[in-house]
This record gives sequence, structure tokens and C-alpha cells, in this order.
Amino acid sequence: MAESPDCRSLVSASSQLNLMEIEAVRLRLTASVFVCGFVEIGSLQIDDKEFDIPQVDTPPTLESILNEPEDEDEPFILEDTCLLNTENIDAHSCETSSLASSDSGDLEMNATVHGSVLRRNVLKGISAQIVSAAVRLTTVSNVIAVGTSHGLVLVFDQNQALRLCLGTTATGAEYGAVSALSINHDCTRLLCGFAKGQITMWDLANGKLLRTITDAHPPGTAILHVKFTDHPALAVCNDSGGSVFELSFRRVMGMRTCESRCLFSGSKGEVCCVEPLHAGLELKDHPISQYSLLAMASLTKILLIGLKPSLKVWMTFPYGKTDPASVPLLAWQFVAVQKTINPVLAFCRGDTIHFLLVKKDESGTIHVIKQRQLQLNCDLISLSWINPRTLVLMDSTEKLRVVDRPSQEELETVDMAELQLVYNSSHFKSLATGGNVSQALALVGEKTCYQSVCSYAGQIMYLGTKSVHIMTLRNWRERVDHLLKQEKFMEALSLAWSFHEGTAKAVLGQSFYPAKRKGVVADKMVEILLQYVDRSLKKCPEQGKIQVMEQHFQVMVPVMVDYCLLLQRTDLLFNQIYPRLVENSVARGVFLESLEPYILSERIGCLTAAVMRDLLSYFQENGMMDSVEGCLVHMDITNLDIQQVVQMCWDNQLYDAMIYVFNSGMNDYISPMEHVVMGNKMLVYISCCLAGRAYPLGDIPEDLVPQVKNQVFEFLIRLHSVEAAQEEEVYPYIRTLLHFDTREFLNVLALTFEDFKNDKQALEYQQRIVDILLKVMVDNSDFTPSQVGCLFTFLARQLAKPDNTLFVNRKLFDQVLEFLCSPDDDSRHTERQQVLLELLQVGGVVQFDEERLLDLAEKAEFYQICEFMYDRKHLYNKIVDCYLKDPLRKEELFNYIHNILSMPGYSSEEKQLVWVKALQHVKVSQTSINSAKTAELVAVHFADEVQSIITSLQVCSIGLDVEGLNPQTVLRLGPDLHELLVDLQCQFSPQQVTAFLKTSQDYRLEEAIQITEKHKLHEATAYLLEKKGDVQGAFEVLLQGELHKLALEGSEADKPDGEEEESDEVQSLLRRVEEALHDIIALCQRSSHGLNQQQREKHWCIMNLAKCSVSPDCFSLSSALKELTMKVLNSMSSFIAPPAIIQRILQDPVYGKGKLAEIQGLILGMLETFNYEQTLLETTTNLLNSDLHWSLSHLRKAVSRGLHPRQYHCNICLQQYKRRQESEEEIIIFSCGHLYHCQCLQRKEVGVLTEGCVRTLECYGSVSMLSCYVGMFFSLQMLSEATLDAQQTQAWDHFRTLYRGPSRLAVLTELTHSHGNERPGLSNPVHPGTGSIYHSENFQLKLSPPPLVEE
Repeated sequence: MAESPDCRSLVSASSQLNLMEIEAVRLRLTASVFVCGFVEIGSLQIDDKEFDIPQVDTPPTLESILNEPEDEDEPFILEDTCLLNTENIDAHSCETSSLASSDSGDLEMNATVHGSVLRRNVLKGISAQIVSAAVRLTTVSNVIAVGTSHGLVLVFDQNQALRLCLGTTATGAEYGAVSALSINHDCTRLLCGFAKGQITMWDLANGKLLRTITDAHPPGTAILHVKFTDHPALAVCNDSGGSVFELSFRRVMGMRTCESRCLFSGSKGEVCCVEPLHAGLELKDHPISQYSLLAMASLTKILLIGLKPSLKVWMTFPYGKTDPASVPLLAWQFVAVQKTINPVLAFCRGDTIHFLLVKKDESGTIHVIKQRQLQLNCDLISLSWINPRTLVLMDSTEKLRVVDRPSQEELETVDMAELQLVYNSSHFKSLATGGNVSQALALVGEKTCYQSVCSYAGQIMYLGTKSVHIMTLRNWRERVDHLLKQEKFMEALSLAWSFHEGTAKAVLGQSFYPAKRKGVVADKMVEILLQYVDRSLKKCPEQGKIQVMEQHFQVMVPVMVDYCLLLQRTDLLFNQIYPRLVENSVARGVFLESLEPYILSERIGCLTAAVMRDLLSYFQENGMMDSVEGCLVHMDITNLDIQQVVQMCWDNQLYDAMIYVFNSGMNDYISPMEHVVMGNKMLVYISCCLAGRAYPLGDIPEDLVPQVKNQVFEFLIRLHSVEAAQEEEVYPYIRTLLHFDTREFLNVLALTFEDFKNDKQALEYQQRIVDILLKVMVDNSDFTPSQVGCLFTFLARQLAKPDNTLFVNRKLFDQVLEFLCSPDDDSRHTERQQVLLELLQVGGVVQFDEERLLDLAEKAEFYQICEFMYDRKHLYNKIVDCYLKDPLRKEELFNYIHNILSMPGYSSEEKQLVWVKALQHVKVSQTSINSAKTAELVAVHFADEVQSIITSLQVCSIGLDVEGLNPQTVLRLGPDLHELLVDLQCQFSPQQVTAFLKTSQDYRLEEAIQITEKHKLHEATAYLLEKKGDVQGAFEVLLQGELHKLALEGSEADKPDGEEEESDEVQSLLRRVEEALHDIIALCQRSSHGLNQQQREKHWCIMNLAKCSVSPDCFSLSSALKELTMKVLNSMSSFIAPPAIIQRILQDPVYGKGKLAEIQGLILGMLETFNYEQTLLETTTNLLNSDLHWSLSHLRKAVSRGLHPRQYHCNICLQQYKRRQESEEEIIIFSCGHLYHCQCLQRKEVGVLTEGCVRTLECYGSVSMLSCYVGMFFSLQMLSEATLDAQQTQAWDHFRTLYRGPSRLAVLTELTHSHGNERPGLSNPVHPGTGSIYHSENFQLKLSPPPLVEE
């Protein structure tokens, strides 16, 4: 090859490689789908010391390089000339970690197994050139380009042999390092961008330099990206200034030119990634490809533009909140969506990948549709499509993540740390031109690796500092084999099954036709299963416990059975796998036991004769007869020895299996009933046979159903059994079933009779069975009344049917009625009544004389029967007597009367009769049942008869519980009745008197006071006196009454009855004292607000309670009384001045005899409380003053702040306003920034202005009434004064109250009151309802400092 200025010989290139210093490497891969594939490696700088490159005295010649022998263990022969082949590139494949691919030992059929999805290979040829500059030469097909930091570009072919070395070191010194590469779609041109901003174009056919472009973008910026589009004369470039330029190549009169057009300026937002849409040969006519789409990723958003036929922005999409250091990423891919192939743009910045679908509808309109986004938990630095459904991502920790886009499932992770990925930081910082880039772009550049990752046709290449790695998808066989090499058979089978069913992800190498695909995968699975069987036998522990061996095979065998059944290959399971397992006795037993669940679930319905024989023998030997029975009834027994099976079932009492064998094997449905007595199982069997169902599961063949029914009926009506004894009664089978369970047997017959419609013979059987039942049961004393009642209930139901054909003698019903209503028989009274009631309810009443039936029921005390008959005759008043006579249902009478009188559906005459009857019983005896319910009934339905009812009850000495009324029930009684009730309560329930007086308001105070005084109820009397207004009298009554009781109890407590009894008495006395004090204190607190200081002090003299209630000798109560005194003093502190309290303390008999130290704690506590309240008041006042000052100053600033208009013309007339002061033209500026002439607004009738007034107006041009509702009016003439009218003042006051709590004046006034005599105490605050603002639900005391507001 002749040396030229633009293309040096391989000898020179080789010699120069030894002198290079590695600084960064950039990798780029693009290609035409139909011509060739190629890889471009960007900037490369080799360091001799870092990579241990030896120094050479004499560079090797071309001849010496060509004569070097090839290494036999590293062939680089490609089978496919269109793709970079990786089959023989590297002997080893790096280990990856796949999700759900670990060998856990337990198989879950629903667990997702993906195996190893990616195959990683090292391009040893190129990697060796990077390290030691070794070169091999073979045929030229594909192109691999390597750019170095010295400005050279090394071009390799598909076999990784060095083909061209483009550029010179002198050019590299001038242009800097290679920062970006791009090859056009037909692999004839190479664009090379440099760190100092130049761009060169090379002819890859001969290595000639075609163009040197120096003015395509502003100087002083590095080329970050340079890329060809599908248009042969159009490319784009992106510089470190964040700008994007379009490069148009022309050739006029033999001169090659390049025109540049700015697509995006970096001053509006820096673009750091561009990606044109490339369509292959098969998609060259796609309707979208004609627009030459270009995606650009800036630091804040994504821009999608079309370069052809004219520049047009199609869409912008902001990222949202992202990490400033995250790298924007772009990737195009044509994807089939709804049976149409359209381009999809994947982009991200951070951890969220967005997808935009670009499509053209039938009308020619272009739509950009946002698809479902993909959320990850890592920061991405690389994004690539490996096929239309699969993405390969790299995060900031240099881990690859394979993600299936439709399901958003992560398939595999691969650690790429050993690659030592090359980053593009130096070019994004533009170090070669002085680092004149923004901080934001420099921060993003820390993680950028755009030129180190490239993808094409299912291959992704990653460039490291010492090697180049290529990632491809494994085909489905390789993924399965990869798991088999690791002996992960269960995962391999699960993965293969997903390939078989078409549910696997990232699939490669399978047929498009489902039948062919399933056939190929099934053959592979059979191969795996046979290997799995051999492995399970080889890996079985030869020595050890049987349990260990069983556990081993219990893991292995179910896997074999499952997949054989899934593949529907029972022949494989029983003819190939089972014979291999039989060699091991433990494996044989586990296999046979594992068949049981599959047989029970009917996944296995037929076994070979040998397996069936072994199965029965194994279960019988191990005593698993229940399992035998369960398996037999689910299997086809045509391959069995029926005689042997029947004998085994008979010996082990396997009745279900025996019935199944007789029915299925011999079509015999009678022998099981003749030879076996099975109780309830017999009833179920007969029911199944008569209903046409097989026992225990399935259906009888349709042609045998009539025959089976006739055989069963013939069996039931037999006079005698086959081997009958002389003493056997007639109809033994029916008699036995009736004795076993009469009701269930009759239910079976009832269900059977439902199917007898047009079958004449079946109707004859029906009548025959009914006659037999009557004959067996009516004249037989062995049956209970309940059983006889069941029979006649069954008959009544059958006779009540409209299409009934049965005949039953009516005298039999009369006979049954006499039997059930016999008054001489008191046994089973409830049972006989219930049976007769059930018989009547199903329609049996038509079989009886109603008058005779009612007479017999009354004599037998069958009151429910009487109620049923009276209800039929609408004699509801007589039903009241039935309830009263029935001791079990007296409580239900009240609900019955209430329903009759309140519910619709009854006539007024019927309700009146019931009302009269109920009133009669209420006056006489009904209150004795339940007085509370009686009172409620009276309140609802007999309110007008209350006086007469109470008079009657007084005569009968019966009480009416008015207190038990429902609170929602309103009963208006006169004062006399209320006072009578109070008197009765004072006699019988004095504890409830006070509560009743508080809830009731209809009594007279004077009469009620006399009643409570008569019965000496001091608490109730005090309440009434307080309600009357006599607080002094209430206080005296309560004080004297309580002190009198306490004195009595105190004297009893002093009696020496033992230490324990004395202690209990003392505790009881203290509780009583505390309760008394609580009541008296509450009274004093309620009444103190309306008393003067002297009256308050008089009331609060209850400290003398200790002197009056406790004997001076009872010293044991002194300590407890001191605590009570403290409680009284705390309560006094809210109403009595401190000097008066101190005086009372000194006069107290308990403290008066002690020393000052005993009251020191009390006095210090009062002083501490005073100091706390004073500090709280001062702090609160200061905070309120500070808050008020801040609010007023902030409002003043807001009011005095000027408004800046958005534009300098009126939004209505669009004319400029005059700035001259002498102009009399008035303008209005709203807070939203809109500006209007005053006259324009008046013409639009949005407000009325008056001279000298400021009015509230609405902005005419406002879209949102929230943003510009209130406007301010300004006039160029100075306004002398401004006022608000009444309507405006009212609106302002309403607005102010909405956003403000209680006024500060009210708060301060409330706090000021605390200095007076009415301030609330801390230990006993004022109760809600006193009117204080502190007890308002909406009161909020905001003690936090005001928020900071930016000016």
C-alpha cells in the first residue's frame, strides 16, 4: 500500500501505537442493516507504562507482520458477513447473575426463570491492539474504527484486523483527540469530530480525506457528537457549548462543500445528546422516515424535531425533578405496536425511562404519544435497545440490567466493573479548548460514556481501558444449556417450558409457528428430563439414612412427573423414566407415592398394567388403604384384575372403591346395596343412582340411567332380602333406611319424585313407595312422632303440587292428627307441636277439619297451632291470648301488638279489636311480664289512656317502668303523674332520683322539693333548690346532709372492731368524704359567679368539714384530710383572694395545731403557681404584640408596593398609555399585571368609578379569577382622599374575619381578667360553656414566630 499524507501505512501506524499514551477511548457502532456492520472506537490514547508495552528498537515491517503465524486457539472467522460474529471470538463467557435463576432445590411451577439472557464476549483482536499494538490481517468486510487521543483513527475489519490508519500525528496535535465518530448507512464515509472543534470526513474505501470542516460551529468548543442521518448528504453535530448544528454536504463542480445551520442554540439550554432516527432497508419506505427525525436531550427537556422537508419541532417533554448529575440518554427503535411498526424513542435522565411513540394516521397527521414509563431504582448512564422488546441499561455502578419493556420485568444483571468503562468527561469539560463550559454541563459530563457504548442489530459493544466487550442475546438453546452446565435442571426445565408456552422474555432463535416451536422445545425437554433422571440416580447418597434418600427423591421425582404431564407424555413417564427408577427401591417408592395427588386431581387417568399393579401392591404393603381407595375411584380400572380388587376392597372395607368397581367395571348398581350396610353412605348412593349421577363422582351413562332407576326402585320395594330369616319384617330395606334417618331418606325420595313427570312406570313406583311408607310407619309404634310427622309433611308437600298424581286416604291424616294432639301424652310436647305446625305450613291444613283441628290444638295447648289458625281467619285479637297463655312466648307479645297496630296491611276494625284486647291486659296483668316494654307500648299506642292505666295499676299494686322507655319515645304526662313517679322512685330506687330530675322538666318544683325532703334525699333536694334559684338553701342542705352522714360513719369507724375492719371503714369514710367534697365544690363553683366576695368566702368555709366530721381523737385521718384540704384550697384559688386563703389555712383545725413547716409546701405551691401564671401572661402578651407588629408592617409593605404592568398598552383598545404627568388619562393596573384605560373598562361594564374613590374591579382579560380578582385603581391625577362605601366595608370585614381568629383585644382582655377574682385556677379550670374564648373550638394561640416572607 502506497503511503499518502492522509492514510499512513500499517507499518507506520503500528510503530506509532507503541508510542501512544492512553487517555480515553470512545466506542461507537452504527451500520446499514443490509450492507455491513461496523464498530467505531473513538478517542484512544495508550500509556506504555500503564499497559506494560515494551520498547522496541526497530519497528516491525509489513512483511514480518504478514509472515507471523496465526494462533490456532483464537480464530476470527465470521459465519455471517452482516453481523459481527461472536461465536468464536472468545473461548470463555463471563458469568452473569440472572433473576430467579438460583438453584433453590424446590420447584415452583409459577416461578419466573429467565436464565442467563446475555452472552458476553471479549473482542480479543481489538483488545490486543489497544494493549500491545499487535495486528492481524484478513479479508475486509465489516468496519471497526478506533479514534485515538493523538488524532488518529484506526479502522479494523470484521475479523478485528487493522485495515486503515487515518490521519497524522501532526493533524492530531492541531485538532486534538478524536471525540466523536460516525459512519453513513452504506459504510463509505466516516465523520470524525475532534476535541478542538474540527470535523473531518474520510472515504473508507481508500482512506482519503474528503472534507475538513472548521466553521460548522462556534470556535473554542469540542465536538461531543457527530452523526449521519439516513439522508446521505445530511448530518448533525453537537458541541460542548450545548448547540446543535445541521451539516449539509454538497459537491458542485468537483468541489466538496459543507453548509451549517444552527438547529438549537446553547444559550437557550445546553444539549448534551443527539440521536437521529435510522431506518433500515426494509423500513426505508416507512411514512415517518421521510421526515429525518432528530431527538435532542438538553439538561431540562427532550426535543423532537423533523429536519425534512422543513425544520419543525414536533414535541418537547420536560424531565421533571432530576439529579443534576444524571446523564440524559436517548435511543430509537422500531417497535410493533397494534400490528403496526412505528418508531419509539426511549429517553431518561436518572431512574425513570419514558417512551414516545411516533405514528402517522390515515389522514397524514403525525402523533407523538407517550407510552407507559419504566421506573427503576438506580441512576442510569447508558440506554440501548437490543431488540424491539428488550432494553439493556447500565447504571452508575457499572452494572448492566436487562429489562423487558412490555412487562417492565428485570431479567438479568451483569457486573461490568472489570471492564473499566471509558468515560467522556474531558470532552464535556472541553479541556482541550480551555474548559469554557457551564458548570451544569461539566457536572453531567462526569458520568457520560456516549462514545463508549454502541448497539447495532442485536449487539451492544462496551469499550474499556484494556478491552472491548460485546453483549448479545443468547438463543433459547444456549440459555437452557447454560443452566444445564451449572446442573440447574429444575430452572432449565422451567425456562424451557416458558419457551414452549411462548411466555419467555428476550427470546431468540425460535420458530414463528407455535406448533413447530412447541415440537422443538418438547424434544429438548425430553432430553433434559432423561438427563435429570440419570443425575438424580447418580447424586443419590449411597450410604446413610433412608430418610435422607427419600428427601432426595421427593425433590426430584415430582419434577419429572410434572413436566411429563405438562408435555402430555405419560408414555415417557411410565415406559422410560419409571423403569430407570425401579432400579432404586427408594426411588420406586417415592415415585409411586407421588402419583397419588396427580390421580386424585385427575391429571393421570390411566396407568399401564405394570405400574398399576406395583401401585396397589406398594400401598397395600405399607398400609395406605385410604390412598388406594382414593386412587381407584379416579382411574380407569379396565386394566385391573377386578376380582382381586374387589376382594382387596372387601377385606379392607373400602366401600367407595367397591361401589366404583361394581358400577364402572361390571355395570352392577344393586350388589353394593345387597351386600354392604353403609348407613349414610347408602343414602347418598341411592340418591346418586336415582338422580343419574355416579358414585362417588361423575355421571352414569345416559343409556343406563332409566335402567338404574328401575333397579333401585325394585330393590327398595322388595318384601324380603336375599338371605332373609323367618322373623324378618316385610320391606326390610325401606324400614332400615327410615330407622337410620327418616328425614334424609324422605328428602331423597322428594328429590327423585321431582323428575317423575311423564314416566308412567316411575309414577307407579312412586305410588307404590308411598303406600309402603304409610303401611310401615302409621301402625308401627317403633317410630317417634317426629318421624311420623316427617312422613306426613312429605306427603302434604307432594299432595300440594299442582300436577300431583298420588292418592292418600284422608282418614290417615285424621289418625295422625289424633296421635299428635293427644292431651294424655305430655311427652315430647314441643316436638309434636312443631311437627304438626310444619305439616300445616306445607299445605296439610286442607286435609283436616279446621274447627276440629283448632279444638284439639287448644286442648293439647298447641298455641302456635292456634295462632296459625287464627291468623288464617284474621282473628288477631285472639292471638294476643295465645301469646299470654304460652309461657315460652310471652315476651314476644309486645312486638306482635306493636306490629299489628303500626304496620300496614290490617283493617281498622282488626286493629281496634287488638287495641282493646291489649289495653285490657295492660290494665290487668301485662306489666308483670316486662314493665319496661309495657311502658314503651303504652307510650306509643296508649298515650291517651295513661291516667286510667296508672289508676288500674295502683289498685292492682303493679308498677309501670317509665324509666325504661326508649329515649326517642315521647310520652307527655301531667305534673301529677311526674310527681307520683318521683315519689315512687324515692321509695324504691333513690339512687336514680337525681338523674330523673335532671332529664325531666314536667314536674312542679315546690311539690318535688317536698317529696325529696320527706324522703330525706339531700342531693336531689339541693339540685331542686339550686334549680329554683335558692343557692344558699341548696348549699346548706347539701352541706348539712353530707356532714351528718359523715359524722355517723366517722363514729362507727372509731369503734374497735379489729385492725382490718378499721382500715376498711377508714377507706370507706375517705371515699365518702371525697365524694361529698366533690359535690359541694361543684356547687360552689357553679354558684360563685353570681355571688359577691363575702358570700363566696362564706360558701367556701367548707374547710371546717374536718372539724365537724372527724373526732379529734381520730388522728389516723389527719394526713388524708390534709390532702383533701389541699384540693379545696386549689378550688378556692379561682374565686377567693390569696390573703383570705392564707387566713383560712391558719384557722384550719388540722393545720392550726401543727407547725409552720406543715403548711410551708402549701404556701410555696401557691406562690409557684402565681409566678407561673404571671410569666405565662407576660410571654403571651409579648408574642401577641410582636405578631401584631409584624402583621401590620407586612400589610403596610404589601399595600405600598408598586405594581409593574406586563405590557405598555391597554388590553382592550391595544393603544399605548401616556407617561406624561400632565395627561389626564386614567389607567388601571391589576395585581395580575394587566393594564387598562379607565374609560375602556367603563365601556365594558366591568365596574363603575366615582370621582375620588378607589373601587374594587375585576380584570377584564383574566382567565383565572383567583390570579387577578382584585385590581388597584391609579390615576395620573393625584387623588385627594379615598373612602369605602357601606357595601365595600361589609365585604372587607367579612374577608378579614375568615382569615383571622379571635381579636387580640379579646385575648388580652381575657388574660387581664386573670388578675381579678374570677381568674380560673390551674388545678381546676373553668368548665366549658362559661363563655371564655379559651373554650372555643376554633381558638388557636399561635406562639410560633411569624414566617419569613421574601420581599
